[in-house]
Amino acid sequence: MGVFFHSSDFLLPSSTSSPAGHPPSSTYALVLLNQSLPKFTPLLWKHAKLRLCADGGANRVFDELPLLLPHQDATDIRNSYKPDVIRGDMDSIRTEVLEFYAKQGTKIFDESEDQDTTDLHKCVAYILQSMPNQEESNLCILVAGALGGRFDHEMGNVNVLCRFSSTRIILLSDDCLIHLLPRTHHHEIHVHSSVEGPHCGLIPIGMPSGRTTTTGLQWDLTDTEMKFGGLVSTSNIVKGEKVTVQSDSDLLWTISLKGNETRHSST
Repeated sequence: MGVFFHSSDFLLPSSTSSPAGHPPSSTYALVLLNQSLPKFTPLLWKHAKLRLCADGGANRVFDELPLLLPHQDATDIRNSYKPDVIRGDMDSIRTEVLEFYAKQGTKIFDESEDQDTTDLHKCVAYILQSMPNQEESNLCILVAGALGGRFDHEMGNVNVLCRFSSTRIILLSDDCLIHLLPRTHHHEIHVHSSVEGPHCGLIPIGMPSGRTTTTGLQWDLTDTEMKFGGLVSTSNIVKGEKVTVQSDSDLLWTISLKGNETRHSST
């Protein structure tokens, strides 16, 4: 069984390179959804080779990126941070935002006739069609604004991880990230302690896990059964820079992101 390597290099400045032994660098695509954008969205934007807004995600780019870059002129930001593609059923994007980006040369795909897939699904499908050599490029799709808001939307985003289980897709908020660990591989997760952790979790998805084994956690699992209604490894802690996971079922990996201590302590 092969090994998948995982790393959150996209949370580091562009000039920062991974230490020897870390996974090879990825080619990133960025999808922005219609939820509050993480404060590090400008960094994700710089890392990405292809940038898509899922319907109302364009409103968020238009409204919120100037707030995330307050020392720059708002008009300059809107002209510079132009999505390559806006795709979805177009039930959320404001008319003036759609017209603004259309004039900037953004490709617009109105897929209102397709109500069987989510806007995130539509964007992921577009990326896979546009970047056919994804295995060679080590493609990783970053999804900003994927968590928070309506719970059914969050579950729809998690379902996209399962529907595209062979593609690296990472759901992001200010507080945490989530991605799938398919049962078809063993997994080696490289942790950047300066920007993530220590709190983490492993959650079976789709079916119970009869046997899961880990290393690198405060409370490691050894051929442990996990299922809803029984044990689920939430509120675990990473101990170092590497975590390994083997399981007979698909798992969700989640880890906390740093930089929110002040906001949390004031609430």
